[in-house]
Amino acid sequence: MESPTGFRGTWRSDLAARELYAEGAGIARCVPAAAAVPLDADDVSTLVVAARLGGWFLMPRGSGSGMAAGAVGPGVVLDLSRLNAIASLDRAARRMCVEPGALRGAVDLAARDVGLRFPVDPSSGAFCTIGGMVGANAAGARTLRYGATREWVSGLECVFASGARAWIRRDEPAPVRIPIVRALLDALDSARRNVALDSLHHAGVRKESSGYAISSALAVLARDPEATGEALLALLVGSEGTLAIFTAVELMLTPVPGATATVLASFRSLEAATVAAMRARDAGASACELLDRTFLDVAARDGANSVPRAAEAVLLAEVEGENALHARDAAILLGRAFTLAGAREVTTASHPSAEKRLWALRHAASPILSQLAPKLRSMQFIEDGCVPPDQLPAYVRGVRDALTRAECLGVIFGHAGDAHMHVNPLVDVTRADWKVRVRGLLDDVCDLTAKLGGTLAGEHGDGRLRASLLPSVWNAEAMTAFRVVKHAADPHGVLNVGVKLSTPDNDPLASLRHDPDAPALSVSARTALDTIERERAWHRFRLGLLS
Repeated sequence: MESPTGFRGTWRSDLAARELYAEGAGIARCVPAAAAVPLDADDVSTLVVAARLGGWFLMPRGSGSGMAAGAVGPGVVLDLSRLNAIASLDRAARRMCVEPGALRGAVDLAARDVGLRFPVDPSSGAFCTIGGMVGANAAGARTLRYGATREWVSGLECVFASGARAWIRRDEPAPVRIPIVRALLDALDSARRNVALDSLHHAGVRKESSGYAISSALAVLARDPEATGEALLALLVGSEGTLAIFTAVELMLTPVPGATATVLASFRSLEAATVAAMRARDAGASACELLDRTFLDVAARDGANSVPRAAEAVLLAEVEGENALHARDAAILLGRAFTLAGAREVTTASHPSAEKRLWALRHAASPILSQLAPKLRSMQFIEDGCVPPDQLPAYVRGVRDALTRAECLGVIFGHAGDAHMHVNPLVDVTRADWKVRVRGLLDDVCDLTAKLGGTLAGEHGDGRLRASLLPSVWNAEAMTAFRVVKHAADPHGVLNVGVKLSTPDNDPLASLRHDPDAPALSVSARTALDTIERERAWHRFRLGLLS
């Protein structure tokens, strides 16, 4: 493929460059058709128009740290990582405007310099981009108190599938002069008139980044029919580059807390841990993480300190306060609530170094997981389920049973206050039937999630990994509404085709980077990508790795 006329950025269609974009942090591998690195928003518009005229599609990509293969596929990679400026910071208004490639860690650090912060902090926060977070409606541990990304976005500069560019702002009407904007608002109105509202969300589920957020947009319009900008913003956040490409993001900020404290509690049963997690939420905890027995076993094998023995589950919770005394008192009260809920042991820490030691347990399993290769490979293909809180014990036990049936080890952990679990199946790829067992495990967990009224994607998005699985948790009415929205925004198919809405040839397990029989990448690409994974340096500029 040749560089489009008028594109001023970097365009690479040689195999050496394309291979560096063939993988991300998830399980997928697919060498793209080309890679484009724009200089600015005008370049993005140029590429969108060229894609429409040329019959190809763009895949927006930041660091490539997403788990659901939203930026790994057969189209042209739109590498936005070089558009990483922090354009402005208004301390009085608590607003910050950044480009989509700005790293979440850099954004938060800049805010903290003036006593503010961006409170949404996924575990990938050091290397994920703001554009990626907005695309997936990312969340993280502190969603318990602060919610997901959608709640902290006040504006998006968008390039639409026509090439038109405009700001969508929370406090302004949508720019209906743009035909695609009008079409999207019409699609929302069609959903309002023709689709049962309870089909457009999962009742009781507290985190959702699956499908399109039609229900969130309609809730805005039900409250204020004139709030078209806010409604469209709600729809665009979490759309994974399938409705528009974001070239700038305006974020809302909040003050840095005076102090924090941490509580570690162990429980004999999942049910007791779940009850305690709900108490943490009601008490205003900023985070509450659950570490299942499977996680604790792996952490113990790695020699982690303070791994509770004979515990079915552990909760790690954080509280905030105006000062250290307030935070310590809040931790003591939360510890008592955990004890009343059935905790066997409770430890509190209010000094930063002591807190860090407790939270180290949350990250203790990562080193040993990476050391299990080449025989056992950590494959995150059922890693983002979220269910109504009262169904959390059934979900964890059901996942355990599914792992047992598949003869797989697995590590289960996650955000207990939101009943949102991450799962790392450890697959023995030396077994001849490993693909059959993986597919069976995926089917079992999808069925379990649907039975419990949950969603397959609490915070990582659908990507290409889950696109073909959406009908298992969304009914036909919802799927039709999703297709209407997608067609309104992208009638010619130039925006991340195959993400959220599956293409006929989509198979989430067809091309896996851990498959020992898959066609190999070149030695130079394999070495570079392995280094990125080992060092968790997903933000490293891929073309900068070319020798």
